[in-house]
Amino acid sequence: MIHSLRFRLLVAFTLVILVTVGAIYLFVSQTTRHEFRRYGERSEQVRFGRVGFELMHHYREYGSWEGIQPYVEQWGSLYGHRIIVTDSSGIVVADSQVELLGQQYHPDTRGMPLSPPWEENATGTFYISPDPAKDFPSPMSLSQAIGHFLLWGALLAIAIALIFTFFISRRISAPVKAVTNAAQRLGQGDLSQRVQTKEKGEIGELANTFNSMAANLERSEQLRRNMIADTAHELRTPLSNLNGYLEAIRDGLVKADESTIRSLNEEASLLSQLVDELQELSLAEAGELKLNCHVENINKIVTQAAAMRQELADAKGISLKIELTDISPQANIDSRRIIQLLLNLIDNSIRHTPDGGTITIATKKFDERIEISVGDTGEGIPAEDLPNVFERFYRVDKSRTRATGGTGLGLTIAKRIVEAHGGEIQVQSELGKGSSFAFSLPITTESQ
Repeated sequence: MIHSLRFRLLVAFTLVILVTVGAIYLFVSQTTRHEFRRYGERSEQVRFGRVGFELMHHYREYGSWEGIQPYVEQWGSLYGHRIIVTDSSGIVVADSQVELLGQQYHPDTRGMPLSPPWEENATGTFYISPDPAKDFPSPMSLSQAIGHFLLWGALLAIAIALIFTFFISRRISAPVKAVTNAAQRLGQGDLSQRVQTKEKGEIGELANTFNSMAANLERSEQLRRNMIADTAHELRTPLSNLNGYLEAIRDGLVKADESTIRSLNEEASLLSQLVDELQELSLAEAGELKLNCHVENINKIVTQAAAMRQELADAKGISLKIELTDISPQANIDSRRIIQLLLNLIDNSIRHTPDGGTITIATKKFDERIEISVGDTGEGIPAEDLPNVFERFYRVDKSRTRATGGTGLGLTIAKRIVEAHGGEIQVQSELGKGSSFAFSLPITTESQ
């Protein structure tokens, strides 16, 4: 329970409310005390000023304090404070409570001297003492009242937060819980799991990411199954042929002559090629494909690779053209791997180009890169298959025949070789008009 999203939201809302109310209470409390103190000071000044003015007016009119007592009593009742007036010698001449008349006054508060304009010295002093029964509330009591108000407000806010949290947390946690449940079923092997949600923002992005991951896993699993089936098929055919020849030789049905041995060697070569390709792909995907790089002339490498497949193209009546850039681009490459890559692309084009077609191998320089392309006038690749041609064991031709489909590893290995050289490979194709595979490599400073 304490680890649930709903509980955490409740705690978060409660803490935010408490911190907010606490900060407001401190601010209001300090401000109230300060303003109340200023208000009290201003009130005292107003009281002193009014009483002082009336006392001075009386003294100026009568020339003495005689008859001031009734007025002081009236002012004391009006203002709710005790007012005491003393003469210049400190003798009380008026007291709103009549207790100190005629006595020497020993004040414990500051008084206001009374000095008429024609007198050099003060003719008296008056004092205003607060009356606790009639004074305004103290700053502390006012702060406590505000604190109680804020406390009840906080409790009400927390109650409202609980209600809102219940509904909001359900809305927030529902898609998260859906993703969690789907992930659990996905982990149990159900790769068809998808999260259906209309949420946007981070939650929607999480659901979309999960769906994309699930789709990739399902696709990878399908490719893995296809890989097992394809590998088993590719191994079964030459092994069956080898087994058949050997049994025939054992039974005396076939002689172990040069032709038979050549056939056995061809089947063994096919097995060896498949094993080598699997090993290379494993190394490439583990990032352990070893390269022995040297600065090489790209045009020379392309010409060499084309020459190695000229006879195969001629046998099928395919025209093999070479279009090289005028410059001599130099690149730091493993020439054996690049030739392997080119031979793979050329073989692929020869396999899918009909008799009388054309294959063009070209090089072009773009800024700091050299692009090598192998294009043909063959059957082309359907648009829906283009994104998958570099996947392991993916073949556009699903017939699983070595004559048309190959092992499905060649283009994957080609892509890994290009990436190991810091390059990129891409394909463009139009069904019925041919395909063009192009890869780019960084060139050295000398060839720029």
